[in-house]
Amino acid sequence: MASIKPSVPKGTRDFSPAEMAKRNFIFDTIKGVFRKYGYQQIETPSMENLSTLTGKYGDEGDKLIFKILNSGDFLAKADGNALETRNSNQATTSISEKALRYDLTVPFARYVVQHQNEITFPFKRFQVQPVWRADRPQKGRYREFYQCDADVVGSASLLNEAEFIMIYDEALSLLGLKDFTIKINNRKILSGIAQIIDKSDNIIDLTVAIDKLDKIGMEGVVKELIEKGFTDADVNQLQPVILLQGSNEEKLASLRKALNNSAIGLQGCDEIQTVFNYLASCKLQTATLELDITLARGLNYYTGAIFEVKTNEAAMGSIGGGGRYDDLTSMFGLKGLTGAGISFGADRIYDVMEELNLFPASAEQSTRVLICCFEPEAEMVALPLLQQLRAHNINSELYPAGAKIKKQLDYANAKKVPYTVVIGSDEIQSGLLTVKNMETGDQEKLTADAILQKLI
Repeated sequence: MASIKPSVPKGTRDFSPAEMAKRNFIFDTIKGVFRKYGYQQIETPSMENLSTLTGKYGDEGDKLIFKILNSGDFLAKADGNALETRNSNQATTSISEKALRYDLTVPFARYVVQHQNEITFPFKRFQVQPVWRADRPQKGRYREFYQCDADVVGSASLLNEAEFIMIYDEALSLLGLKDFTIKINNRKILSGIAQIIDKSDNIIDLTVAIDKLDKIGMEGVVKELIEKGFTDADVNQLQPVILLQGSNEEKLASLRKALNNSAIGLQGCDEIQTVFNYLASCKLQTATLELDITLARGLNYYTGAIFEVKTNEAAMGSIGGGGRYDDLTSMFGLKGLTGAGISFGADRIYDVMEELNLFPASAEQSTRVLICCFEPEAEMVALPLLQQLRAHNINSELYPAGAKIKKQLDYANAKKVPYTVVIGSDEIQSGLLTVKNMETGDQEKLTADAILQKLI
């Protein structure tokens, strides 16, 4: 019988120790910024009830939810009529009650409702966990990937939106990105645009279409809008607004004129202006802030500000996004609780940093000191030093005696260990241990105490 070649599902990946060290550098950097801004960490299950997720992401998003078959003989309780008529949507609900989470925001909304009596509001949480989407795998797009989310619920203040922009700016700057754009828009502005062409009932069709402008161009957007029932007159009125040019202030001024008869559209303009006013007194380190009217994000639950972050240094889709959602928790029975949040696309950020060679050498080091022994007797000298090094939080290893020193040093080089301590009979007799800098090749003889002082 032929053996089956092992593999992982398309759109998923294994991570080597070196890759995990780099990924943890990203996670730790982002977590550190989240904590600095007062956010606390939670975790939620990998799977949710299918009913929790369905209907929160729009029709296109719902199609990308990974469903989990019920345990046991799931066909025994299946909808026979649905199976007979090959109605997959109807059949799915009878054979699948659970699903892998599509994002971290909807599970967070469920968490807030379920734990509302234990939470102090405003509640600022962050979450770093994997999510799953039944998407077509391609560069920068995976079926399993990590998100790093920060959300605040119970506060309507637009100061939160301003701080989200500062969080993006600080975290991505610390990761070494030097040229990235934080795009901002407001769903109220998009609602106002739909209102002035009398297409408020078609707001989802409008936002889904214009959100694809970067991918399919204006011609593609127009074609999609016409297919969705928009007229040539509607499109002619939309184009100048969608293709606004100029500075953020000039775009806002033009929008106010175009949305003069839309109260909700003008409210969106006011909210954007308030965020800009907050940021006027806080200089961003690296990011360029851009008002982008085409930004829609295509998710049904956003009601106010929406964000998207793109790097200008590598060919990559968005590396972050988010926005305000005023009524998400009401879907789970808790009304009147506004929220806002952002997400970092850790996997895409990893790919960008790898392409631009932004990871510091320290991110690849797992062990700082390797103690190499010529013979078993040397291990008894090595162990107390090893314990002292670890007591001072210096990552250290002892290579078991018996292997040739060359093999031990090759091991250190393969793991990019910066220092080795070699102990043989001469070192045992003199009490002076050989310390080697693996990068420069320099060696010196030091006592155990002196080695400790050198490396602390």
